[in-house]
Amino acid sequence: MRNSIVPNAPARKALCLAAMLAAASALPYPVHAAPASGGDTVQGLYDALLGTMKNGRILGQSGRFTQLEPVIRRTFDIPSMTRLSVGASWAGLSEAQRQQVTDSFCRYISAIYADRFDSYAGQKLQVTGEQPNAAGIMVRSQIVKANGEPVKIDYMMRRNGDGWLIADIYLDGAISEVATRRSEFAAILKADGVDGLIAALNRKADMLTGTTARSF
Repeated sequence: MRNSIVPNAPARKALCLAAMLAAASALPYPVHAAPASGGDTVQGLYDALLGTMKNGRILGQSGRFTQLEPVIRRTFDIPSMTRLSVGASWAGLSEAQRQQVTDSFCRYISAIYADRFDSYAGQKLQVTGEQPNAAGIMVRSQIVKANGEPVKIDYMMRRNGDGWLIADIYLDGAISEVATRRSEFAAILKADGVDGLIAALNRKADMLTGTTARSF
């Protein structure tokens, strides 16, 4: 009697397929995430930094650089920051030179982050608010050191497609990263031109990370 109600193999396959189709039809349609806010971009950077810091000693300087460089590339508006940091000299550069100095600038910034965020001792990296302005959004944040001392860091964000990229950083709400680099680069550009700047940026990145720039 039991055998008379057990489906044969083809029937079982048909029943399984019907069940799968019914289950699939009951699932909600995928919902696309809303465009990220400027704060989301900065928080993503901070999450990556914390992860690298917590494994900092195991990774070493070169390993931290390898982990952080892709994060910097997708989080920062590197082309815009490079152009503004180079200043008036940018207009006279060839496309190849612009690409080279942009890549070198990214390596340099990534190396600085790999050097500064080298280990974890209870530090907190916190986004504290956002303030729209004419240029985009200013994201307010702070880094709380292990001793409890807060360091204020603001990020000027500009829209890029559906998201936001970091266009400048202000230490203590006043010291612009781009302005600092422009002042730093001006003397090198005056003395050695853009090729000298590219070499200097790669040399500094190499010294900080123990890596070597790719040849162009």
